[in-house]
Amino acid sequence: MKKITIIICLLTTISFSCKKTFLDETPLDFLSTSNAYVTSKDFDAAVNNLYSRIRLEFYSSGEQRPFDYVFGTDIVYDGQPATTRHTNMVAAYSPLSTEIPLIHWTSLFKIVAESNTIIDRIPASSMSAAEKTLVEARARFFRGMAYRTLAYLYGGVPLNTTEVVSPKTDYIRATKAAVLAQVVTDLKFAAANLPAINAVQDGQINNLAANHLLSEVYLALGQFQNAVDAATVVISNPNVALMRTRFGVKQSDATKNVYWDLFQQGNQNRKNGTNKEGLWVIQFETDVPGGGTVSTGIGGSYQMERHFAPQFLNFRLAGSSIQPFLYPISDYTGGRGIGWAISTKYFSDVIWASDFNNDIRNAPFNFVREFKVTNPSHPQFGQMISTRTPPAGITVPRRDFYAFQSKVTTPGDHPDGMFENKATLLLKASAGATYADQYMFRLAETYLLRAEAYLGLNQLTNAAADINAVRSRSNATDVLPANVNIDYILDERMRELGSEEKRRITLMRLGLVYDRVKKCNPYYSDILPTYNLWPIPASELERNNGAKLEQNPGY
Repeated sequence: MKKITIIICLLTTISFSCKKTFLDETPLDFLSTSNAYVTSKDFDAAVNNLYSRIRLEFYSSGEQRPFDYVFGTDIVYDGQPATTRHTNMVAAYSPLSTEIPLIHWTSLFKIVAESNTIIDRIPASSMSAAEKTLVEARARFFRGMAYRTLAYLYGGVPLNTTEVVSPKTDYIRATKAAVLAQVVTDLKFAAANLPAINAVQDGQINNLAANHLLSEVYLALGQFQNAVDAATVVISNPNVALMRTRFGVKQSDATKNVYWDLFQQGNQNRKNGTNKEGLWVIQFETDVPGGGTVSTGIGGSYQMERHFAPQFLNFRLAGSSIQPFLYPISDYTGGRGIGWAISTKYFSDVIWASDFNNDIRNAPFNFVREFKVTNPSHPQFGQMISTRTPPAGITVPRRDFYAFQSKVTTPGDHPDGMFENKATLLLKASAGATYADQYMFRLAETYLLRAEAYLGLNQLTNAAADINAVRSRSNATDVLPANVNIDYILDERMRELGSEEKRRITLMRLGLVYDRVKKCNPYYSDILPTYNLWPIPASELERNNGAKLEQNPGY
């Protein structure tokens, strides 16, 4: 009987399992590929993710990869050699590398892919016509920015402007010109349909940011008059201007100047109409979900302080084993810098020679070269140590002693959670982030882009006028039209934009990485013309087995 009972029970279970029962679930709401892009809120969330991806790519993905846009150029060199950075260029730029060429390729194409999905899903959405246009403008801006960066870094790349819904292994490279032509199409649409700069929240893309980027891409295509026209749209807009008078949170500090004001915590945005120079500012909010930075560590932050400021922990003066500088301190010694991005002499000294004492960008609190011995136990306590006239036995630059721009840190403004002792400004070992919003585009750069366009048109008087608009704000001597050339403009970009610039983007756009490194940065002795482009990652070549992706020359 026991066996029969078991069989009956099994049959009963099988019978009921084949029918709809109270255990079957009918989902009332779920997210899938078929319902994820319907309302304006759905698309806002998707666009917000593009903002996040841009911030990750250029600022906050970690302690190394955002700085690939600076290392290996003419502005700094590596204080701690590693194949995951740029000291050994053969290893760093190998197609087989799983770091530099591959990570940026993957990150930028993710932005392209997500932008394509947004654009393709717009027609079937429930959005109004105006909402559809705005969402498309935003997605096109981000797609254009990603493809622009890919074209500068790798040359011609696979060009795809539709959502990929099935595996595809037969990509081919479009020409660089074709990729940039698509970028122009995207950015023109964005410039025509994005809101005005005074109609968006701080951190949102706008019509002037699109025109600024469009001007740059026209330069890359050699379309100089178009570049002038796009830049002029920005420069002539009454809602923006170069900041020429003191402003912001610390303007009462009479010892500082307006260039210093530009980089103080809380001064980057247009809040209350104060800063009219920032065109697009990347936002960081401390201890806010999604804000990037936290007051207890550096994860998710922009670690510019960590890279660009010297590692004073190991610095010693001859005749004493005592550490002369208290470290890490939230002052003009650079917070908790570890000396990875050492300023070249060209950056810290050569470009300032003619206006060293009058250019306010080179003021001692903007470009720090003198450091007071702050350890009371040191025999030279209170004395100043200069990178320009270093003490005996000290070579400059080196990892623990070099000049740097104070804009890489936030003196006195680290979050409370970063202080070991706030009264003495002593920081915790977990410090190293730059706790300020960051300029992606700034009006001063727009002037220099237009100057470059005028140079391309051989209108040297106009080029000089735009450069001097920037230089006059800084009390620097005017440049004569006859002295304007691309090297001068690149030097002026160093003076004005310095460590905030994604220098590799500029030099690769111009194809001048090799030339400028040879001229300005002797530390990269293995630089080759090949490195004016990065290689197509080997894994992408192998994966694409339905067609041949051509590798860049020299790899």
